[in-house]
Amino acid sequence: MGRKRIGDRVVEQVDTGEAELVPDLDRAGSWTLLLDGAPQSHVDLTDPTHLEFEYVRRLAAAIDLIAPAGAPLRVLHLGGGALTLPRYVSATRPGSTQRVAEVDGALVELVRRVLPWPADPRLRVRVADARQVLAASRDGSYDVVVADVFAGARTPAHLTSVEYTAEVARVLHPAGWYLANLADGPPLRHARGQVATARSVLPHAALVGDAAVLRGRRYGNLVLIAGRSEPPVPELTRRAAGDWFPGRVVAGADLDRFAGGAGVVRDADATGSVPPPPGLFSTGR
Repeated sequence: MGRKRIGDRVVEQVDTGEAELVPDLDRAGSWTLLLDGAPQSHVDLTDPTHLEFEYVRRLAAAIDLIAPAGAPLRVLHLGGGALTLPRYVSATRPGSTQRVAEVDGALVELVRRVLPWPADPRLRVRVADARQVLAASRDGSYDVVVADVFAGARTPAHLTSVEYTAEVARVLHPAGWYLANLADGPPLRHARGQVATARSVLPHAALVGDAAVLRGRRYGNLVLIAGRSEPPVPELTRRAAGDWFPGRVVAGADLDRFAGGAGVVRDADATGSVPPPPGLFSTGR
């Protein structure tokens, strides 16, 4: 596959498009991964606890709060990118067992070559589709399942249905948690459907995001936390409020109103998430 350097940037054709690794000029040792121009990951090779993307900080906050600090977890990551969150979990919860499912084998090799993650026998990356990995996993084998899968800046349709969510629930420990990155914009039809779908299987949930995104005023990322018991809403609220870009937590009756009667998504009628508006990720180059 063709690989080229443009200045300090690395550009390579991978299985799902054109990948670009761009050095962060404001933070030595840090890189942003873009795929077909859409930012996918930001990694600080010297400090894996530095999380540049706000939705990743919200995923990390959920992982911090769902178990005692430092306790190892069994985590399945659906979608790998540059392995930002697996690196974070390895640093903050040593001894955790992590599996990463990434469908793009060429992307995995690019990241392994240019942005290598520390050797850890407990962290394994498998080149495979997320649904296939779920189907092959044992019942109750994970404490956390994190879904952050995008193709062409959209979540694939087969990872939005209740059949998919039931597989997630099956592989989770009874006290486990499902975390998902939902990208959506006005009128938030996709996000509302995902909340309804997740809660039909994992009934207790919360949604964390920027207030403008939650109100349907702009496109952005929302983090869904769902399980079989109540999520730590007060703690999540404090973390979201104290972020560089403060966010809100929606739970309980407010989440009922957010879902607004949205129907459960099934494989037969599932569609991919809403694409971002044209030019949203334009870099001006």
